[in-house]
Amino acid sequence: MRGTICASFAIAVALCACETQQQAVDKMQPEAVTAAQQRGAFELDCPGATAQVLSKEMMQSRNAGVYSAPERAEYTVGVEGCGKKMTYVVVCAQGGTGCVAAGSRANAPTEAAPR
Repeated sequence: MRGTICASFAIAVALCACETQQQAVDKMQPEAVTAAQQRGAFELDCPGATAQVLSKEMMQSRNAGVYSAPERAEYTVGVEGCGKKMTYVVVCAQGGTGCVAAGSRANAPTEAAPR
């Protein structure tokens, strides 16, 4: 009886500790924004550049035999400053140690529309 109670408790704790994919994406978002903002500030030569998330999703990994790649969150982040703007695709591996901001398809900075 006591073993059953302990096992039930352990299962309940394990289930409560699991996070949804959306929670994982939301948890990694600040690091993704920072990675894009830092790269954008450098490439735009604009230390005051700001970044905002345009889209985000959890990418499912494919199993390849014994090896399975970690799940990754992918963000599209717009960076704007000093009259210019760029878009970056940022990838963060779940349980990883950081995010990578890659240039978008249109890698050249464009002039921001006047406000």
